[in-house]
Amino acid sequence: MKKTALLIAFIACIVLSQQSAKAQSYKSAVGLKFGGYENGLSGKYFLNETNAIEGVLGIRKNGIVITGLYQFYQNAFDVAQLRWYYGAGAHIGGMGDGRYKRFGGDDEYYNGGILLGADAVLGLEYVIPESPIALSVDLNPRLELGRGPFFDLAPGLGIKYTF
Repeated sequence: MKKTALLIAFIACIVLSQQSAKAQSYKSAVGLKFGGYENGLSGKYFLNETNAIEGVLGIRKNGIVITGLYQFYQNAFDVAQLRWYYGAGAHIGGMGDGRYKRFGGDDEYYNGGILLGADAVLGLEYVIPESPIALSVDLNPRLELGRGPFFDLAPGLGIKYTF
């Protein structure tokens, strides 16, 4: 949570100092995503001004997960570089045997198996003016069906190179 609070403070400082700057938009981006369960590579492609698809290849303890999301974007707080995004998608992956700590929960032991479920996302993205860098902070609720069913909510941080 400290990382999330620091990123929000960082974004707020940038927004307050750059409110008069012109908007920067991008068509594609690649970067890093840090989440409550997985950390990994992400790629985003805008279909138009307000709709995007994002894929995340996440590495977790003894496993790997691929997530796909369809996202909707709209301006936030009348700041051209800052946009809300929300969307939904799904994930599939696998994990090995071991003890895992559920985000915000107790340790649980799992036998290896398939991860499969539905995902959602709600977040803010800020494109730094006159640079190809975008920063994001979000919440990722997910319904795990392969190892569950159970529901989890995890924060996420992202940094992307835009082009």
